[in-house]
Amino acid sequence: MSEIKLFLDKSVEENAEVYFEQAKKAKKKLEGANKALSITKKKLDDAIRKESEKTKKEQEKTKKVDKKTKWYHKFRWFITSEGFLVIGGRDATTNEIIIKKHAEPKDLVFHTDMAGSPFIVIKNGEEAGKVSLQEAADFTATHSKAWKLGMATTQTFYVKPEQVTKQAQPGEYLQKGSFMIRGKTTYITPNMNYAVGIVDGFVMGGPTSAVKKNSKDGFVELIQGNEKQSSVAKIIKNKFSYDDLDEVIRILPVGCKVKK
Repeated sequence: MSEIKLFLDKSVEENAEVYFEQAKKAKKKLEGANKALSITKKKLDDAIRKESEKTKKEQEKTKKVDKKTKWYHKFRWFITSEGFLVIGGRDATTNEIIIKKHAEPKDLVFHTDMAGSPFIVIKNGEEAGKVSLQEAADFTATHSKAWKLGMATTQTFYVKPEQVTKQAQPGEYLQKGSFMIRGKTTYITPNMNYAVGIVDGFVMGGPTSAVKKNSKDGFVELIQGNEKQSSVAKIIKNKFSYDDLDEVIRILPVGCKVKK
């Protein structure tokens, strides 16, 4: 039982007033303590949330670092709607590598009649359906000079690997990355279309139908234009929270912009 101290030099009313004032002060201290406790709790919750977000980001970063690079990532590449791998040269050197080292008997090689086109190879192309052949043709045209010039289409064909040779006509010279095509060619009218998405943790660019089919996180559609590649790449990077801007830039066709 608590004791109450009375001041003999004060009246009953004055003693009551003293305890009333003490009670008011105690109440204010309690309110202040509760407020401080609430602020401390909020700071603690914020610190826990920030630490959780930091941990999550570090885990996502680690996951991205741990993704396994495939041999074809050094080239232009995409997976068709039917699941066929398509690779293409980035420059004269990679054109040479693709034709000499990666074009096999059952593959098909794509090119355009116009100079300034990469050589595109669809792996096991002899087994590919019309959808994959069309997508490979679209991919070839999109990375050709025709796309950069704003053309609606360009003559695109495919042949077997053995029809592609480095042996030039008498008196002619083939530059690095260039080849002669001999024999029958099969033409496909390509459509100028391109999109970017994420496939198996890597940014992939290709025909819209193929990207839409393979990218689980949505896609960004591109059209012909004159935006800076870095500006377009930043939009895509932010869209997917991708970690490598240079990798995004490398997959873009020259002369493009994001479709509104």
